[in-house]
Amino acid sequence: QVQVVESGGGLVQAGGSLRLSCTASGLTFANYAMGWFRQAPGKEREGVSFIKWSGGSTYYADSVKGRFTISRDNAKNTLYLQMSGLEPEDTAMYYCAAYYPPDYCSNWREVSRVHYWGQGIQVTVSA
Repeated sequence: QVQVVESGGGLVQAGGSLRLSCTASGLTFANYAMGWFRQAPGKEREGVSFIKWSGGSTYYADSVKGRFTISRDNAKNTLYLQMSGLEPEDTAMYYCAAYYPPDYCSNWREVSRVHYWGQGIQVTVSA
């Protein structure tokens, strides 16, 4: 069965850093473009970042550009999100997302385009 599992979340002070990881199994990881979404209480799920299969093309929401970096290691079936300069507004449940085909990038912010979801991991940033 396909498993998509996030790790690395937690509680951090404003201005701090965290690195999220997402490990996928039961699929050929390099056949999927990958992304991160987040959802805060009472708000819609929103796209945070996106990366093509090779890692050569990346995209970011304006709210995180310059602070977050997405990367992937296809040999380890793992996606990463390095977060720095964290703000209380970044507090949310973060979700790993897999898209098919691997070169997909159109409408990456639309949740309906996601083929597989992780269960989510909490990130809390205190003031």
